Amino acid sequence: MRAKIRDTEIYFDISGAGLVPDGLRMREKPVAFLIHGGPGVDHTSYKPRFSTLSDCAQLVYFDHRGQGRSARGPKETYTLDNNVEDMEALRQYLGLDKIVVIGTSYGGMVALTYSARYPQNVSRLIAIATTAESRFLEQAKENLAEKGTPEQIAIAQKLWEGNFTNESELREYMEIMRPLYSLKYNPNTPNKTWNRTIFSPDAINVAFNGFLRTYNILDQLDKITAPTLVIGARHDWICAPEFSENIAKAIPNAQLKIFENSGHLIRLDQPEALLKSIRDFINDSN
Repeated sequence: MRAKIRDTEIYFDISGAGLVPDGLRMREKPVAFLIHGGPGVDHTSYKPRFSTLSDCAQLVYFDHRGQGRSARGPKETYTLDNNVEDMEALRQYLGLDKIVVIGTSYGGMVALTYSARYPQNVSRLIAIATTAESRFLEQAKENLAEKGTPEQIAIAQKLWEGNFTNESELREYMEIMRPLYSLKYNPNTPNKTWNRTIFSPDAINVAFNGFLRTYNILDQLDKITAPTLVIGARHDWICAPEFSENIAKAIPNAQLKIFENSGHLIRLDQPEALLKSIRDFINDSN
């Protein structure tokens, strides 16, 4: 499905019924927006793993502008600010009230910014393996220098400089860096997720060669009023757990959970535990 909103067209998909039988009545489930990371990829890495959450919420997946199945446009419009405003426009397009906001990695940055800008529209916030400050870039470079192979360090220069020239280079980056993103990496296991992904080098280049270098919303996080769960991973090389800790400290009454046996892709390393944490938090009536 596609929504023509603002100056673009956003692809979205919905999983699960919003209104379900519950004894002698019908019960309306909360609606959760799942915000994909990257930038430069699409929402499909959440499927089918996150789709099991449709038992507790109606799920709305979508691709950021210029990515996945959403419309392309001027590269200079591929910004975090536009991703936030597109998300708000999509909420209005779907006629929704408050939503559960779930974002991972770059999607977590969008989730945090959205929740600080539109606190009245968020019922719950879940920020996974993400950061609220550009300082993560220097920390990631240090982690890579310590843990990475020469091949990984070399190809990561394309990330830091934002100069991927085509989809094949971005796909190669993801393949070479796989061992750092997941502790369960197995070279003999085909990477079905990235094989299914539509890559957008323009989007990731604009981010890493531009706005992510000055990104910092720590001083805005106290505007978030929704119950918040911040999830980090002990072995996350690119969004180190200290950044999850900083987020949790800045948001009033936020809960913090660090997954001790995970890299950046918690959904691959500890999927059952991650989904249980999200489900329990959504279902918590307090």
